[in-house]
Amino acid sequence: MAWPSVFQRGTLLSQFSHHHVVVFLLTFFSYSLLHASRKTFSNVKVSISKQWTPSAFNRSIEPVEVFIFGTVTEWLHFCNKGLYCCLWIVNGLLQSTGWPCVVAVMGNWFGKAGRGVVFGLWSACASVGNILGACLASSVLQYGYEYAFLVTAAVQFAGGVVIFFGLLVSPEEIGLPGIEAEENVEEDSHKPLINGAENEDEYEPNYSVQEGSTITQVKAISFYQACCLPGVIPYSLAYACLKLVNYSFFFWLPFYLSNNFGWKEAEADKLSIWYDVGGIIGGTLQGFISDVLQKRAPVLALSLFLAIGSLVGYSRSPNNKSINALLMAVTGFFIGGPSNMISSAISADLGRQELIQGSSEALATVTGIVDGTGSIGAAVGQYLVSLIQDNLGWMWVFYFFILMTSCTIVFISPLIVREMRSLMQRRQARILSG
Repeated sequence: MAWPSVFQRGTLLSQFSHHHVVVFLLTFFSYSLLHASRKTFSNVKVSISKQWTPSAFNRSIEPVEVFIFGTVTEWLHFCNKGLYCCLWIVNGLLQSTGWPCVVAVMGNWFGKAGRGVVFGLWSACASVGNILGACLASSVLQYGYEYAFLVTAAVQFAGGVVIFFGLLVSPEEIGLPGIEAEENVEEDSHKPLINGAENEDEYEPNYSVQEGSTITQVKAISFYQACCLPGVIPYSLAYACLKLVNYSFFFWLPFYLSNNFGWKEAEADKLSIWYDVGGIIGGTLQGFISDVLQKRAPVLALSLFLAIGSLVGYSRSPNNKSINALLMAVTGFFIGGPSNMISSAISADLGRQELIQGSSEALATVTGIVDGTGSIGAAVGQYLVSLIQDNLGWMWVFYFFILMTSCTIVFISPLIVREMRSLMQRRQARILSG
């Protein structure tokens, strides 16, 4: 049965020390603060659009200020496109380092047992950051959009100081055994949830290892070797499509609510929180179910099929805030949940396969590949969303989301077939043994 693997050694919580709790909370809030600063751009989109391009709202008015954002530049009235591009590139570069690092740290502290639940709950950090960012931005928006950047940046700086002095990267730093040493004792320690072989008993590692050691040691793998690991490319491509949809909601939802329904910007910011609430619940619940089944792809597939229906429903939401919030939460559950699971639990599974057992560097590399590919999809999506909305309208934007969600299912379909076959074989084995 799959259930005991989740609660082996009595209970999952019995494996955790106070160090695990501290690491969980520090990495959780570090990425929450990063996402809070990202959310600022989404929350002030309406104000920035009116100030930068007033001709878009009233064609009799010529733009007074164009193409710069932030706090200091706004106070100094210093507008320069070159500076804007440099700041935007540096911001993207620094933001991109956050997720691979925190996933690698979590992977160093938390093993396979209950990874879906732990990472499902932990991956809510992005959604919590979105909620925090929306609350902070809406609370100071009346004073000017630049204050939203100032507040989130100040909070993020304070959090960075705490992380720098308080975060332990791995158990070995304080003399505790690593997760490979703990999992080596378990009967099924070399049967990861993500496996490239059809039959786990026939699985053979093809990387050089050092024999005679309790923990299998491997050399740090290259970017090409990481891409060749089973499941990395399919999940990366799937995440590119899914992150495109998820981040389109992230960046465009408050603007859509204000533009399409005529609601006030502060009200739209607060209402958009419900999408993240759905994502938090979805990621945690779907992670738990995937732990019970010991398979990720079938859970993802079912959620994504239902996500298509939720997108159709939300695209036809009436001009009613309560109904809109409900449909928004359901959409977040079926889109944000799978997105959280791919970026956290599945990335950790991919980076802890038997091929690279013992290589902590591989986890960060694999996570970077998955998240980086997703970021490419998200970046392309932001351009396409604005292009489609300007020329065809919001309904065609939702048709585009449905297409991308369908592509996500297509990319992971080979994994779905393989894992469903494995589940059926396991069920037949239990019936025969009974």
